[in-house]
Amino acid sequence: MELTLLGTGAPAGLPRPDCPCAACATSLGADARAATALLVDDTLLLDLTPGAAFAAARAGRSLGGVRQVLLSHPHDGPAVEVPAGLPQPGRVPDGRELALLTGHRVRAVALDAPGTGYAVTGPDGTRLLYLPPGGAPAGLENGAGGEPYDMVVADVLGRPDALARLRAVGAAGPATDVVAAHLDHDVPPGAETRRRLAAAGARAVPDGTTLTVGVYENVPDVPRRTLVLGGARSGKSVEAERRLESFPDVLYVATGGTRGGDTEWAARVAAHRERRPGSWRTVETCDLVPLLGESGPPVLIDCLSLWLTDAMDTVSAWDDAEWGGGGEKALRARVGELAEAVRGARRTVVVVSNEVGSGIVPATVSGRRYRDELGRLNAAVAAECETVLLVVAGQPLPLRG
Repeated sequence: MELTLLGTGAPAGLPRPDCPCAACATSLGADARAATALLVDDTLLLDLTPGAAFAAARAGRSLGGVRQVLLSHPHDGPAVEVPAGLPQPGRVPDGRELALLTGHRVRAVALDAPGTGYAVTGPDGTRLLYLPPGGAPAGLENGAGGEPYDMVVADVLGRPDALARLRAVGAAGPATDVVAAHLDHDVPPGAETRRRLAAAGARAVPDGTTLTVGVYENVPDVPRRTLVLGGARSGKSVEAERRLESFPDVLYVATGGTRGGDTEWAARVAAHRERRPGSWRTVETCDLVPLLGESGPPVLIDCLSLWLTDAMDTVSAWDDAEWGGGGEKALRARVGELAEAVRGARRTVVVVSNEVGSGIVPATVSGRRYRDELGRLNAAVAAECETVLLVVAGQPLPLRG
């Protein structure tokens, strides 16, 4: 089964007409995208958008053989003119299946937002799931026959939880080709879009691209280990969470613990909890080595700087005599154990830490000691990670990977 993406943008396109934002201003060339529309085997059109016939011609295809046009979501603005010779668009009721004379079968998937998703099975048995903008399956949508879909085309950046739901029930697996559609101006185009999608195990393709459903060689590998560095309020925690929001059952490891009577700290913890997906599980601990040695769902550790504080408390690093009498050696051993655990991790791991040492030199011996040890810890963990990011003013800068 072949799929031609006549457009891959949001309903308003990218760039949006008359939008002055930076993302729209730089969405040029291959990063310019018409509203999403899919042409399946030149016979089935999913979503009719303005200029679909011209888009098909530019891609070297024709709408002349289309026998069915299905709409997936309400369209704002004036009605789209149906090109001559094209069937009138329609929708399939949720849960119903439509059989085409060409051998394609189309099942309507109920969503949690206005619209309809379509699961298409080709004459060759390959399976495609298409979800409209802002939509996720209303229930736990399983792949046809209990197997993962060969390809999923969805609003990966706008609704990452939709992909997480599919992964949770096995409808999207490691070999599923996840293609992003309905791309809007919420994310800067180009490298930043590709980076975010790759972290989710997805990719974007230019308008007019034809893909063969069931061919997987371009599926990106999700990094096993990622370190996210940044200063205070840089957005490092948000970036770390974003990298895992399309995966189910993430284990969130909070190393800060609780601080009785500290209302400001409690408010910080509450803000972190509220923005995390409800399916994530939280554990508060600094005992990271056993967690990293276990198999299981992805783990997010936030953050190493608080882990280091606990480790330095444990070895009495703030006392000069204790530090010189064995505390320093004990801390080095603990850091080495943690780095080894990161190296040996078999689950996906995202670690957050503060980047220090670029500002004022601490006035105290203990402050300078902590600064130096955090720098060493960051370097040791970074050496074991495939991907290292530095977040500055909310902008992630790749240092590795």
